[in-house]
Amino acid sequence: MINMVNEGDMAPDFEALNTELKSKKLSDYKGNVTVLAFFPGAFTSVCTKEMCTFRDSMANFNSLNAKVVGISVDAPFSLKEFAAKNNLQFELLSDGNREISEKYGVLYKNFLNINKLTASKRSVFVIGKDGKVAYKWISEDPGKEPDYKKIEEVVSKFN
Repeated sequence: MINMVNEGDMAPDFEALNTELKSKKLSDYKGNVTVLAFFPGAFTSVCTKEMCTFRDSMANFNSLNAKVVGISVDAPFSLKEFAAKNNLQFELLSDGNREISEKYGVLYKNFLNINKLTASKRSVFVIGKDGKVAYKWISEDPGKEPDYKKIEEVVSKFN
């Protein structure tokens, strides 16, 4: 059964480890506009470019009181190294048990057509201060990046 989270739905809460091995929940970001950016894998070219684009936009997101949270199935240790290498100043969460990707309907079961290789689909969910999904974008093509301008537009509407 595939879960689908749609615009207007309450965003499913979750719990995951960050790069400091601290448990974080979606509800920890309550009161902020939160951008959940799921990505297939740390250290891959498109994911690095995407996360660095978010990094370079952080001043805008900070001025809009928005939190950016990157989520992938990578281990917290890999994500910590990825964040350090790319100077990422926002939180990265490890969806090691694939539960968050499953809840949001963005889990590849056979990534790159490799049987049982799982990864998060490149996708973005903007969650309003009320906990509802204000915007969702999911790509079936891991090489495609999100529309960063559109994400910033959606986020700016909350201010």
